[in-house]
Amino acid sequence: MKGRLLPDLLDPALLGILGFAFLSNIPLGYLREGVPRFSLRWFVYIHLSIPFIIGLRIANGVSWHAIPFTLGLAVAGQYFGSQARRRKRK
Repeated sequence: MKGRLLPDLLDPALLGILGFAFLSNIPLGYLREGVPRFSLRWFVYIHLSIPFIIGLRIANGVSWHAIPFTLGLAVAGQYFGSQARRRKRK
């Protein structure tokens, strides 16, 4: 529905993509924390999930308006994954 935010947020395809964005980035954040900053692997771990998220969004017809949410959840997943690695080192 155009102009209504709530029905779009309850879309199962959107919820699945948001879940994928968050959950797929937790292990990537964990791996990223163990490599030198700005190395090739560091960049790969940060960006690896992005083509899959874009593909899922396009394949499911989810609007571009979801991009900030998927990006935010991808960053959150990276953060929680890196925090798990840091806690393990202590």
